[in-house]
Amino acid sequence: MYQQAAEFIASKLHSKPQIGLVLGTGLNSLADAIEDAVVIPFSEIPHFPVSTVHQGNLVAGRLNGKAVLCMQGRIHFYEGYSMQQLGLPIQVMRVLGVKTVILTNASGGICESYFPGEIVMLSDHIKLAPESPLCGKNPEALGERFFDMTTAYDQELRNLAKEAAEELGLPLPEGVYAYMGGPQFETPAEIRALRVLGADLVGMSTVPEVIAARHCNVKVLAFSCVTNMAAGMKQGGLDKAVIQDAERRGQNDMLKLLTKVVEKL
Repeated sequence: MYQQAAEFIASKLHSKPQIGLVLGTGLNSLADAIEDAVVIPFSEIPHFPVSTVHQGNLVAGRLNGKAVLCMQGRIHFYEGYSMQQLGLPIQVMRVLGVKTVILTNASGGICESYFPGEIVMLSDHIKLAPESPLCGKNPEALGERFFDMTTAYDQELRNLAKEAAEELGLPLPEGVYAYMGGPQFETPAEIRALRVLGADLVGMSTVPEVIAARHCNVKVLAFSCVTNMAAGMKQGGLDKAVIQDAERRGQNDMLKLLTKVVEKL
């Protein structure tokens, strides 16, 4: 399926992409900065899962002189897709030539020093759900059955991102992201448990994509915009006004950071 999807996309592209981008909640506008853009709706791509919560386009072109392939929106487990389907877009990117992928998301803050609107770079993750995007027959053409996740979030890319943030005058703390399937938000007890386990952030995406990327030897850099403090935290829980305000404030910083990082790659 990933091969057929890649062949269809390749027939539409002007150049071979170098960098993959996955835009999470509130970040679709970055795709507007891509020059010579080719826009392919997810619904037109063979076997490609279609987002029910995001815009759902694949945008190819150039960003700061680099050939990029950008997912304008993503899919989630809670939409009813299998873990294997969540990994398919990353596998497609790899077949098309992508060696580095930059992932973004929105999250709840568990670390007490975080605040809504802050950008955090992921250094590691915790995934308690047993499912994996690599369950079933291993796609041998992409990677080995068993693979290492020790350095899932590439250190050289993280160093580069820190340099970019310093040049922009942006703070960029690092944190551990806990993956929860959703769509319900977490309970206070779940957040207390995640704190004990060492999580700084919690969200409903990204980790399946990271697993798929590392399986096929694609380097990963990931950023999260803290949109609210998690349930049970001080001023935590679901507050739509707080989330919307944080998304607006974090969006500008995230877009500047992503553009700068792509320039440096």
